[in-house]
Amino acid sequence: MKILILFIGKTDKKYIWEGIEEYAHRLNFYLPVELKVLPDIKKSGNLTEELQKEKEGRMILEQINPGDQLILLDEKGKEFSSVEFSKWIEKKMVAGTRQLIFVIGGPYGFSKAVYQRANFSISLSKMTFSHQMVRMIFVEQLYRSMTILRNEPYHHE
Repeated sequence: MKILILFIGKTDKKYIWEGIEEYAHRLNFYLPVELKVLPDIKKSGNLTEELQKEKEGRMILEQINPGDQLILLDEKGKEFSSVEFSKWIEKKMVAGTRQLIFVIGGPYGFSKAVYQRANFSISLSKMTFSHQMVRMIFVEQLYRSMTILRNEPYHHE
């Protein structure tokens, strides 16, 4: 199984990007992971929230192939413990899922078209985090899930 993580807009905090790269590098020991940054919408100040979501949505949907599973990181998604998330990932691997695509959207969420195409959505917390912090937190949780599945000493219960 391969994992593609899509981000809207670049990560401009160096320390956050270094954390993302560190965990993505570690993850690649378990399965192929690709990080892809989709560009910010130009002149977004002139757009309504809905129009900005639609434009971002078109960019997201262009990245998806028919057999891909699209997973949104969304405040209304399902919350997991780290162990529960690792079991969910394991089910996807056992089921023969070829590619999971996780998307961390822009500041206004996702367009209706993206929600309609999505196979599932996940919430990291009831708390709100910056989009840049979510990137690092999520990549770390993917890494943690792999160490849990391998019974490695990274995760403690």
